[in-house]
Amino acid sequence: MEKLDGLWRRRVASLVEGGIIRSEAVRRAFLRYPRYLFVEKRYRDYAHVDEPLPIPAGQTISAPHMVAIMLELAELERGMNVLEIGTGSGWNAALIAELVKSDVYTVERIPELVEFARRNLERAGVKNVHVFLGDGTKGFPPKAPYDRIIVTAGAPKVPEPLIEQLKPGGRLIIPVGSHHLWQELYIMTKTEDGEVRKKRWGGVAFVPLMGEHGWRVVS
Repeated sequence: MEKLDGLWRRRVASLVEGGIIRSEAVRRAFLRYPRYLFVEKRYRDYAHVDEPLPIPAGQTISAPHMVAIMLELAELERGMNVLEIGTGSGWNAALIAELVKSDVYTVERIPELVEFARRNLERAGVKNVHVFLGDGTKGFPPKAPYDRIIVTAGAPKVPEPLIEQLKPGGRLIIPVGSHHLWQELYIMTKTEDGEVRKKRWGGVAFVPLMGEHGWRVVS
């Protein structure tokens, strides 16, 4: 574990030096919850590599630089009510929880990943992340409205329920575009009068967001 920790610390330092991690809060969160705690044992030696890695059910855990970029764009603050769509391994939710110091809600559509994330979070000692099985394109109405919504899969368009569940003054981070692993990352903000403003960050590559308001699941 000492070797893994050393490699991870060097990765975090490189993200800081490269201007990817800009805030001290995100740097501390990355050190608190290393990516190697959220991958299968056979991939732990590669967790520091700045690339996506496989997780169960044919999905991936995002590259460290991409996770850092989205967290910095979200501008998370203590006490915020945050919803994540696409739990995956649970790593991003753990980082969010460390940043907001309050309960985080995350929705995952694949039962195998719900259990995988819950095990990872428990092993890492994260107690304020709540993982739910469901269609993330519908959001999570029971805990709405949200200060921030972070989507970790690419949608064909912005799901309307996510806009509806965003607080005035809130921010939605979401990749939008092609089903085939190429999208534009957007920062959506809702003004106090309910107007939605959109800003494009740049090109990204995520697995597709499946669901009623995303890409349809073909049975």
